[in-house]
Amino acid sequence: MDESTHSFRKMNGLGNDFVVIDRRTDDLALPADAVRAIADRETGIGCDQLIALDPSADADVFMRIWNADGGEVAACGNAARCVAAVVAGELGRPTVTIETEDQVLGAYAGDDGLVTIDLGEPRLRWDEIPLAEEFHDTSRIELQAGPIDEPVLHSPGVVSMGNPHAIFFVDDVDAVDLARIGPMLEHHPLFPERANISIAQILEPKRIRLRTWERGAGLTRACGTAACAAAVAAVRRGMMDRKVTVTLPGGDLVIEWREGDGHVLMTGPYALDFEGMLPAALLAGAEAQRV
Repeated sequence: MDESTHSFRKMNGLGNDFVVIDRRTDDLALPADAVRAIADRETGIGCDQLIALDPSADADVFMRIWNADGGEVAACGNAARCVAAVVAGELGRPTVTIETEDQVLGAYAGDDGLVTIDLGEPRLRWDEIPLAEEFHDTSRIELQAGPIDEPVLHSPGVVSMGNPHAIFFVDDVDAVDLARIGPMLEHHPLFPERANISIAQILEPKRIRLRTWERGAGLTRACGTAACAAAVAAVRRGMMDRKVTVTLPGGDLVIEWREGDGHVLMTGPYALDFEGMLPAALLAGAEAQRV
């Protein structure tokens, strides 16, 4: 086998980074062990998520997404911006469509380096998110971390943006040890598919600070769907306007929960870090499963 076997792009959206592999003319399989090997920051390429571009009968491209732990997921807003930029460049037009496991996304790649993704309507019912038990009002559910009489976090809003999110509103996002609390809440029995755990600080009606523990990836510089979910959760509580700036550790996203059709629009930058060839050793598990 050659020392390098398949090309890739390393891309990021506000520091949330991806290895992007184009499979539209190649049937390369990507089992969980190969994903983990590629995502490993010490022995692989290193990334929060691995993205595969596949053919689509219903859109310009099909985007498949795996977290660094090898688990496949249905949504990643920052990756969608990167993919939209790649496909828009190929097609020579700014408007493209991206099919995911969950839905077809609309995207617009502007000349200013910003990409807008239409993520559709948020899912707000308990069984759509999903939760393990019924809650009539998902804008504020009974869940806490820490001592019963003085919890560190409590009463999150829960939203699905194609993946489940729990958003806790706090006075200071820097005062919470999210690296310790995040994994416990991610795996809480209330979340049968696990959950992305975010802490949000309202700065003003049009600005929010956000930190996120992503299921299967850990602390990330940015999570696009978490930014969307936080904006939706804040609007549902009457805390924010429908168009806001969400400040993440990696930078800012503009999120609009459009009143007319209920769609959530996310606008932000993308970056191509470098391109390369995957070492054969990282694809050993995948090569064995070629069809």
